[in-house]
Order: sequence, then C-alpha cells, then structure tokens
Amino acid sequence: VQLQASGGGSVQAGDSLRLSCAASGGTFADYAIGWFRQAPGKEREYVGAISYTGISTQYGKSAKGRFTISRDNANSMAYLQMNNLKPEDTAVYYCAADPPPYGGYYPYQGRGTLVTVSS
Repeated sequence: VQLQASGGGSVQAGDSLRLSCAASGGTFADYAIGWFRQAPGKEREYVGAISYTGISTQYGKSAKGRFTISRDNANSMAYLQMNNLKPEDTAVYYCAADPPPYGGYYPYQGRGTLVTVSS
C-alpha cells in the first residue's frame, strides 16, 4: 500500500487544520492507520491510530483532547483533525499503515506533510 499525507500548512496558534492520508495499491480497509510526526531535531512521535474498522482510536499524550482521527474506507482515506494548535505541534506529519495481525509496527509509511504553527 502507498500512502500520501496532505493538508499541511502554516497556521496561527489556536487554529485548526485537517490532514488527509490517501492510500492506493492495497485493500485500505485491511490496515490500521497511524499518524506520526517529527519535529526538527527530534525523534518521531506517535500521534495516534485508528483501527481497520474505524471503531477504535487511540492517541498519544500530546494529541489527547485536541486531535481526532477518522477514516473513510470506501474512499481509502484517513484524516487527522487538529484543533487548538500550538507552536510545539510544528512538525512533519506522516500517516502509516499496519497490516494484520496489527502488531503496531506500521511498515508502510507515506510522504509527510509539514505543519507550522506560529505564536
């Protein structure tokens, strides 16, 4: 499966942004989808994930209460809605796919999209 994140941009603190993850080349509904981010000079950080059915989601500490992950299996899309953005959310955001048996390794990662949040 190939993945491509989009929707990044430059926003002000407190703004919202929705990132999209488009998938192709596989059966999208078979994969759990995770979102990750990497800020300059820092390690990759887990943002959150959604199960292959879309029923279950989980979030990293920095995302809880502000970010929401969703998916549209019919159109092979996943989304990351980010609200109340903060300067520390500035990073390149990636989506990644985890196939059965969903071991959490996310071997398929797409190109990222840059989010810049200014104060």
